[in-house]
Amino acid sequence: MGRLVVVSNRVALPGETRAGGLAVALQAALEDRARQRHGGLWFGWSGRIDPQRSGKLHQANADGITYATIDLSRRDHADYYNGFANRSLWPLLHFRMDLVDYSRETWAAYRRVNALFADKLAPMLHDDDLVWVHDYHLIPLAALLRERGVRARIGFFLHVPMPSSDLLAALPQHGRLFEGLSAYDLVGFQTERDLERFQDYVRLWGRGRVVAPGVLETAGGRRLRAGAFPISIDTAQIERQAAEATDKASVRRLRESLSGRELAIGVDRLDYSKGLPERFRAFERFLQRHPAQRGKLTFLQIAPVSRGEVAEYRALRQELEQLAGHVNGGHAEPDWTPMRYVNRNFAHPTLTGFYRMARIGLVTPLRDGMNLVAKEYVASQDPEDPGVLVLSTFAGAARELDAGALLVNPYDLDGVADAIAAAMRMRAPERRRRWNAMMDVLRARDIHAWRRDYLAALATAQSP
Repeated sequence: MGRLVVVSNRVALPGETRAGGLAVALQAALEDRARQRHGGLWFGWSGRIDPQRSGKLHQANADGITYATIDLSRRDHADYYNGFANRSLWPLLHFRMDLVDYSRETWAAYRRVNALFADKLAPMLHDDDLVWVHDYHLIPLAALLRERGVRARIGFFLHVPMPSSDLLAALPQHGRLFEGLSAYDLVGFQTERDLERFQDYVRLWGRGRVVAPGVLETAGGRRLRAGAFPISIDTAQIERQAAEATDKASVRRLRESLSGRELAIGVDRLDYSKGLPERFRAFERFLQRHPAQRGKLTFLQIAPVSRGEVAEYRALRQELEQLAGHVNGGHAEPDWTPMRYVNRNFAHPTLTGFYRMARIGLVTPLRDGMNLVAKEYVASQDPEDPGVLVLSTFAGAARELDAGALLVNPYDLDGVADAIAAAMRMRAPERRRRWNAMMDVLRARDIHAWRRDYLAALATAQSP
């Protein structure tokens, strides 16, 4: 067995803070392979913008792992990343065809940058490598590597949802794009439902066939494997982190500011897929439908700004600011502000401390591949006095946490409002029972089990 080669849009370089569980898991996988003296390589965009041209290569080595990154030109970054990846593919893959902004220029840039990745990466690869490509930015990469003579096993993991075949087919050039997935040996999805949708697309639009569950054959006769590998969190680490965060100054200040009231918390990147306007309206509906609860619960929504240069995201931020002002203007008391809306990042240990003190975790996306905030909220709870997770049925995490979460339809404002009220009334024995059911899943299927399961399946997949 050769090296593990991880390919992602961004690379977590040595010495950088790795806030996300994915970066930690990928780093652990590379370190495991390095300890076995096989070595590893992590390849992707450097995060740097070169005013002139794309492709300048940087390399660094640490603990048996090579980190190779390339710069992108301002135009390529605008058209590949902000353009096709995030204004065409992102809304499409989150079922928002109404927000898809397609142009032939950004599609060409997406292909061009993927070809640049292939040009720089192919000479570094060996036939016995395991290559693991991540997410929608790099769908065509395997086909482009194959064209350059790469014979290694190549796997792909989609971190976002897979929509229905008819939605995929509405994208111009959908055939050329998704046909590229057939060059991978293993394609991984978050849920069985995502896998089913992909199989439907192969059968209905790709003129291929499903040979067996998880085994597909393209119209050209090539076979590949596909499977569901639900991503997770470092459960044990978050349990420890949340317990230790209790005495952090920022956590103490938040607790004191509540004046004995309960806390509901939402933590989401500012994105239209997260259902934040619907959540704000549902919280107001809770205040209207359950007047006996007025003054007993404060809702804190943390929503760091992302892609602030994109018009849809600027409009969303303005809408949320207006909604928060409307809710507080209509329901606040001199000693109580029902909603706190914050557009800034917090250190991850601080967030787990906030989760631990929150009686309710509100995770109500309109569509999400998995949603690790839901899992982190659960893992952060005090086992003796856990909170209640209110979770959208359209989050991938709902498939695993259905035994303990209060599942809601985020479009049903009354239903979400009533779930918040039910969480407020829920007694400790039922909260502990629900929490234990979810923790059994999170302890058995943590982030390390996810990457081991995926890499084991890739290692045994049919090579080209």
